Amino acid sequence: MTDNRPVLITGGCGFIGCNLADRLAERGENVLVLDNLARAGVRENAQWLKSRHGDRVAVTIADIRDPIPVIDAVREARAVLHLAAQVAVTDSVSDPASDFEINARGTLNVLEAVRLHNRQAPVVFASTNKVYGRLIDDSAITLTGQRYVPTSDGLTGGVSEHTPLDFYSPYGCSKGTADQYVHDYARVFGLRTVVMRMSCIYGPRQFGTEDQGWIAHFLLSAIRGNPLTIYGDGKQVRDALHVSDAVSAWLAALDRVELVSGRVFNLGGGPRNAISLLELIEQIGSLTGRDVAYSFADWRPGDQPWYVTDTSTLSAALGWAPQVEVAEGLRSLHSWLQSRFGSSNGSREAMA
Repeated sequence: MTDNRPVLITGGCGFIGCNLADRLAERGENVLVLDNLARAGVRENAQWLKSRHGDRVAVTIADIRDPIPVIDAVREARAVLHLAAQVAVTDSVSDPASDFEINARGTLNVLEAVRLHNRQAPVVFASTNKVYGRLIDDSAITLTGQRYVPTSDGLTGGVSEHTPLDFYSPYGCSKGTADQYVHDYARVFGLRTVVMRMSCIYGPRQFGTEDQGWIAHFLLSAIRGNPLTIYGDGKQVRDALHVSDAVSAWLAALDRVELVSGRVFNLGGGPRNAISLLELIEQIGSLTGRDVAYSFADWRPGDQPWYVTDTSTLSAALGWAPQVEVAEGLRSLHSWLQSRFGSSNGSREAMA
């Protein structure tokens, strides 16, 4: 018998959430989005979803810090994809209490709603690579060209799920707390949960800022001719994952939750899609035909000089692997940003 109940996506008008909602609706599923519409661009993403899918996507304006609407939404869902969060390290430093209430308490509200009112609903949670802290000391990295690389052979394939947790920054603490609650609710209460520790997701519908979504921020700055500030020396490395690949991983976990319930996965682009900030600036210059002006500032709390995901555990469990390489992904993001924020639209719409 077909289950027509909606998939609940908290934070479903955000960048990753709206791409998940779009893919689910495209394959004929009903989607219930719960979002407080507080961030820039989310109202536009909500309108985009409604224009594409009509009544197949329902939007409830609510905050995960309020348990009542969370309970109401969870009761009618067949599954929960939990992405609502405070997402900027800088904001967590300026307001740690709010960061905790959203990321830690808000996640506990979601878990309790599932435990008490719909315990058969799978829960897939958006965690972060920041749960591993700074990860590598300066003495454990070396410089190769314009990027840092680890000196340990054990990190050649990237960071695995066996890496010890070391929360760093209030954001790392709040997301790490939520990460461990989601994992533990599978062990203690038998909920069907999956944790996705994500690294540098990028792509269309991303309204990047200096504090979050750095690839989109770099590209948008180039389109507008705005100078960039690089925190650190620009040689820090991340593995970039296109949002279409991230969505495929999430839906694979949802569709095969019986295989992966109670597990934690690192989700990123892997060594093939690793890139330093300076290397990205070069690619953006080639893509846009414009030199990108930038200056340097001090490292920020919790900044990692190197982070690359080992995706082998996720690949072995679900047969998933990244399909979009960085150059192709940058072109898709550039095309969307150019159509949305290019000269014909101007910067006036940036905060719509």
